[in-house]
Amino acid sequence: MRKIIFLTMLCFFVFMCSGVYAHPPSAIKAEYNATTRILTLIITHPVSNAETHYISKVDVRLNGKEIIEHQISRQDNNGSQFAVYMVPDAKVGDTIAVEAYCSINGKLKKEIKVSG
Repeated sequence: MRKIIFLTMLCFFVFMCSGVYAHPPSAIKAEYNATTRILTLIITHPVSNAETHYISKVDVRLNGKEIIEHQISRQDNNGSQFAVYMVPDAKVGDTIAVEAYCSINGKLKKEIKVSG
């Protein structure tokens, strides 16, 4: 009986600690240039190894409609992911929403309004 309790506690501890090092992105800096129609993103996600823990996907929505789904295989560096997208249909007053996903756990969303 003691072994079962010990193994159950050990499994619980391992399960709880597995997410300690996994975390969602901490910030998204998003800028849209209405003249060039370019969306520039800097996604802050500090990690110890950008090949195993990284920003795995970026989704871009224009007024609620998904227009870009970018799958990423590794983060640019151990601190952040940089991305640039052409968004030709955005107009003044539109909302651009960006969602960045961690390869292990979590996501972060940022919305900006297009200004002239």
